[in-house]
Amino acid sequence: MTQTPDSPTKPLPVRTIAGVAVVDTPIVRDAQQFAREHSTDWVYRHVMRTWLFGVQIINHNPTLQQAVDLEAHAIATLLHDLGWHQTSTSSFVSNDKRFEVDGAIAAREFIRNHQDGKLWDEHRVQRVWDAIALHTQPSIAEYKELDVKVTGNGVLADFAGPIYGVTKSEYDAVVQEFPNDDFLEGVNDTIVWLCRTKPQTTVDTWQQRWGENHVENYPPKGVSFWDLVHR
Repeated sequence: MTQTPDSPTKPLPVRTIAGVAVVDTPIVRDAQQFAREHSTDWVYRHVMRTWLFGVQIINHNPTLQQAVDLEAHAIATLLHDLGWHQTSTSSFVSNDKRFEVDGAIAAREFIRNHQDGKLWDEHRVQRVWDAIALHTQPSIAEYKELDVKVTGNGVLADFAGPIYGVTKSEYDAVVQEFPNDDFLEGVNDTIVWLCRTKPQTTVDTWQQRWGENHVENYPPKGVSFWDLVHR
């Protein structure tokens, strides 16, 4: 059993995935199912690894153990890449917002529409929004609430390997359960897709180099900060 900072005397149920004990409440299970329904196989495996790596990081840090809201962290990690939903009928992907913001908005709506999420206060919902919106911006997320910070740390672990105290054996157990063979290929293809389909949301971001190297006539002129300011 584990607890959340919002209700320190009320233990929450847990289950074990890939050797990691994770919070097991209806809203978390439903978020996992929501991610499964709205993700390709490789994206789903990525968000599962991100969740589990995040919990491992929390388990190795007493401060995080005391402070992180495990339900908020679970939902943020499981739903953080809904903005990568490459279907013509996706209700998550906008024409004019960064994919991180699309994912944050979708997660917020998921919480607000869930029978348990309707009981969450706005600050708790906002932390999930921030965690997703900032998960690619460690220079900002590092100084936000710990729920926000550790969400990004879990994402980073999926790229960087065992970090923040996570052992190689712990890390490998997660990868064995949720293989990452096609992860980098999928990420690269997705970033190029974003640069091609809504380039204005990728200019002046970390994604810009993919557009410059893989998309013809990128970037669109007049939308970068350089275009606005440089004399």
